[in-house]
Amino acid sequence: MYEGFDEVVAFAAVANTGSFKAAGVQLGRDASVISRRLSQLESRLGVRLLVRTTRSVSLTEAGTFYFRRIRSVLDKLDQATREVGDFAATPQGELKLSLPVTYGREVIAPLIPDFLLKYPRIHIDAHFLDRMVDIVSEGFDVVIRIGMVGDSSLIARKLGTFRSRLIASPSYVARKGMPASPDELLAHSCLGFTHHPDWPNWVIEMEGEQKTLRPQGPFVANSSESIIVAALKGAGIALAPDWMVAPHLKAGSLVEVLPGWRSVREISVHAVMPPGALVPAKTRVFVDEIGEALRPAMSAASR
Repeated sequence: MYEGFDEVVAFAAVANTGSFKAAGVQLGRDASVISRRLSQLESRLGVRLLVRTTRSVSLTEAGTFYFRRIRSVLDKLDQATREVGDFAATPQGELKLSLPVTYGREVIAPLIPDFLLKYPRIHIDAHFLDRMVDIVSEGFDVVIRIGMVGDSSLIARKLGTFRSRLIASPSYVARKGMPASPDELLAHSCLGFTHHPDWPNWVIEMEGEQKTLRPQGPFVANSSESIIVAALKGAGIALAPDWMVAPHLKAGSLVEVLPGWRSVREISVHAVMPPGALVPAKTRVFVDEIGEALRPAMSAASR
């Protein structure tokens, strides 16, 4: 920034008001401070800008020329200051999101159209990624993370938690039968999601009773989607996230195995934001709206 900016502002205030006292009131400074800044500006420029008398202050020819030039600059600065203030008060601008591929597509993406209808001045740029992004260097406003948040300097808001339940297709149950207890799972074809934190075990509980099992079966994968597809096709029993299986259970294409038995581990979902005390309005309303929309499902899933 220009070194003598405060001096220029003081000069503009005097030129606008016609006196050092009025300029001081406008800027919240004593008239002597305004006078000193004007003297410093004239010394810096090497030209007299004002004619001072005991009763009045008037612009010299050089002062008139200088004021005419700087006035448009200061007006633009005032306008820019007002407009950037709108970003804090009014949700607007581009919102760059990083979303886990499956969770983002199945859970977050369906919420975005209603959000955009409510906040038409926000434009969303969504990136569906399963890697740990660098939120600052890659310029993301919000990152939805499942599990670990990562960098402790980031701002993180917990949106909720979910657990997993045992499911299978009706055709599998008709063919292989329904297990009556957790131990009977060991005699069944089980489908393993290798990115679950407890894998290669299934750690499940019901009403305080806990079981740790080492399931065996024909198919394991690091994609929860592929495990669900295999279960839908009747390949076996899977331990899968509530949010993934809920639509299939409702439709009847999957049934719950050992109802009441759930994964012991609860997995958290966070909205992560760049560090800093000031959160832009566009970011704040997105996290608030998404959190509110997810609350009923998250509350049910955590039980």
